[in-house]
Amino acid sequence: MKTDIQYNPNFELSETHNLVSQSAKDFAKNFILPYYKEWDEKQFFPKELLQHAGEMGFMGVLVPEVYGGSGLGYFEYTAIIEEISKVDPSMGLSIAAHNSLCTNHIYTFGSEEQRNLWLPKLCAGEFIGAWGLTEPNTGSDAARMKTTAIKDGNDWVLNGTKNFITHGISGDILVVIARTGDVGDSRGMTAFVVEYGTPGLKSGKKENKLGMRASETSEIIFNDCRIPDQNRLGEVGDGFIQSMKILDGGRISIAALSQGISKGAYEASLKYSAERHQFGKPISSFQGISFKLAQMATDIEASELLMHKACYEKNLDKKITKLSAMCKLFASETCVRISSEAVQIFGGYGYSKEFPVEKFYRDSRLCTIGEGTSEIQKVVISREILKK
Repeated sequence: MKTDIQYNPNFELSETHNLVSQSAKDFAKNFILPYYKEWDEKQFFPKELLQHAGEMGFMGVLVPEVYGGSGLGYFEYTAIIEEISKVDPSMGLSIAAHNSLCTNHIYTFGSEEQRNLWLPKLCAGEFIGAWGLTEPNTGSDAARMKTTAIKDGNDWVLNGTKNFITHGISGDILVVIARTGDVGDSRGMTAFVVEYGTPGLKSGKKENKLGMRASETSEIIFNDCRIPDQNRLGEVGDGFIQSMKILDGGRISIAALSQGISKGAYEASLKYSAERHQFGKPISSFQGISFKLAQMATDIEASELLMHKACYEKNLDKKITKLSAMCKLFASETCVRISSEAVQIFGGYGYSKEFPVEKFYRDSRLCTIGEGTSEIQKVVISREILKK
C-alpha cells in the first residue's frame, strides 16, 4: 500500500498523519470519554458510535477511496487506534477488528464484484464487520477446526460454532473460515462471507469479560447455513493461508491498541504523581516513583519504534510475519507491565473505578491473548529466525 510516509533522520511523521491523529483524539474526547465508564459497567456495545466512526473515515482506513475507504496507510491507521484506545481500549479493539480482519480480508482477497458489493457499506459504518476463525476447542490450533462447509450444487452449507467473535451479535457481515478438507490440512479450509439474517446463522452466548467489556464478544452458530458460491473469498482451500496473512496486519493494530493503553496509563500516572503529595512533596519526586515513570517512558518509545518499522514495511507490501509478531509481542507485554505499574503508582486509588488505570489494567490482558497469544508470537518469531 502506498503512502506519503517515509522515514527521515528526525523520524518525523507527515502532516496527514498528524491531522488524522488529532481527528481521532477529538473524536475520542467528544464521543467516548463522557460515556466509557457506563459502557464498561453495563457491557454495552455502542453500535451507533462505530457508525459515526464510519462518517469520520475510521472504518475503512486502509481501503482505497474507489471502494468508499479513506485510502490511508498503516501509520495513519495505527494513530487512529492508538488515540481512541488512550480513552477506551474497548472501542479501539472494535474499530481495529472491523478494519483489520473483516474489511481487510474482503479487500485483500475478494473479487471486484465482492469488493464493490460489501466494502462501501463497511467503510461507511453502515455495516459492522465480524471475523470468525476461533472455535471452542481450536484457538491457537486453528487447523483442527470443526466448523465445516460442504458443497451442495452451487451453494455451500455451513455447520459448526465459532467463539470469541468480536461483534458476534451486533455485526452485519461476517468473514468465516470453515473446513472444506481434511482436519489438520492447512489447505483444507476456505473463507466465506455470510450476511447476518441468513437462515441458519445465529448468535450464541455473549461473553462476560474481565476487560474490553464494551467491545462485544460472543459465539456464532451455524446450523445448515446455506450461502451461494459467490460468497466464497478466493480459491477453495486458501482460507487458512489467507487468515495468516490477514493476522500479519492485524497484529500491528493490536500493537497500536497496546500503545494506546500504555500511553493512557502512563499519562494518567504522570499527572497523578505530580498532584499527589506525601511527606510534604509530590510523589514523583521520590526515586521509587520517578524510576517507574522513566521505565514506562522508555518502553513506550521502544514499542513505538518497533511498531513504526512494521508500519513502514507493511506500507511497502513487504513480508512482515516476523516483524508484526515482534511488535505485537513487545507492545502487548509492555502495556500489561505499564498498566500494572500505573495501578501501583496510584496506590489505593489505582484499585478504584474512580480513576482510569484500573480499567487500563483489566483491558491490557486481552492484548497478550487476542490475534495470537504471546506464546504463539514467540513460535512465529522463532520459526522465522530459524529459517535462515
